[in-house]
Amino acid sequence: MQDRPPLNRGLDGLGTTIFAEMSALALSTGAINLGQGFPDTDGPESVREAAVRALRDGRGNQYPPGPGVPELRRAVADHQRRFYGLDFDPDTEVLVTAGATEAIAAAMLALLEPGDEVIAFEPFYDSYAACIAMAGGVHVPLTLRAPDFRPDLAALRAAVTPRTRLLLLNSPHNPTGMVLTPAELTEIAAIAVDHDLLVVTDEVYEHLVFDGVHTPLISLPGMRDRTVSISSAGKTFSFTGWKVGWVTGSRELVAAVRTTKQFLTYVASGPFQYAIAEALALPDTYYAHFRDDLQAKRDLLAAGLRDAGFRTYEPQGTYFITTDITELAPGTDALTFCRALPEKCGVVAVPNSVFYDHPTAGRTQVRFAFCKRPEVLRDAADRLRKAFNG
Repeated sequence: MQDRPPLNRGLDGLGTTIFAEMSALALSTGAINLGQGFPDTDGPESVREAAVRALRDGRGNQYPPGPGVPELRRAVADHQRRFYGLDFDPDTEVLVTAGATEAIAAAMLALLEPGDEVIAFEPFYDSYAACIAMAGGVHVPLTLRAPDFRPDLAALRAAVTPRTRLLLLNSPHNPTGMVLTPAELTEIAAIAVDHDLLVVTDEVYEHLVFDGVHTPLISLPGMRDRTVSISSAGKTFSFTGWKVGWVTGSRELVAAVRTTKQFLTYVASGPFQYAIAEALALPDTYYAHFRDDLQAKRDLLAAGLRDAGFRTYEPQGTYFITTDITELAPGTDALTFCRALPEKCGVVAVPNSVFYDHPTAGRTQVRFAFCKRPEVLRDAADRLRKAFNG
């Protein structure tokens, strides 16, 4: 038997994702799962029927084209023009992926070489660290701090070194719900241009902004040829299991990402690609109603969490509310708290500490998802209130 452990040492410590652990706890205890970010209702019936039609018509049942079906690539390009005034060639500047997670992995594998540094805000979506490690890169975290989780842009500029290759940005930001302002984006763009950096942007919550506005970094001066813009359908249309994502950017950057993507899944989600092409053409009223519905759910759960004794940090966007348990459970860390919560009151949440390279920064932060039916949120809030506030 070899002395070296079987797992790549660059991935040491990653183990099973927190989402798998907490979702397993939800199943084993019958608890309400406010941990993982998936809705408990499906998206528009017309979109689901579009997938059924594609299946029955034999569209996508065999391997779709490697870059994605033409209908979806055109729909993505139309979406970028419709909402942001951005023009992309659907044949060379749009790439369909197996969700945004694959797009992030493919981008890291394509754009990084061993030793390249990647600056990313922490807390961060947990795949970021893994994808950077798999590409041989070095993750350089820039900590967002409560209560407002705004980025320290002077610290960002200072973090750039001759080894820095790339900025990995997420706005609207998971898990904090922070949305970068136009002024912040302008300064980030200036940093990227001044240091000749590439930027990968994770924009999967682009249509879930409650306070402020989503501005794609790629739309700013100097960013068109250095930004890989990533989004997906799961969060916007409530079909997270379909795993349909996409990349937009310059011909050269998209070609680079396509080179690695083709050796990951090759292709995926054939019939669903046709359905999402139709979904992206839904009227503005759909997007506005969906956002307003999520905002009402945010407010409902936030009020319930405050009544239960949590300190809440109101998110500007996304599916999630970050809370602090310092006063509610003195001396308890978030991971211990979340592991005990299902047995205590039948609710599952996620500890933010696992989203930090410096876990002490999020030691007492707990994330709850509000993308659930109102009656489920009220039930969860009531269980928490009874457990912690009598």
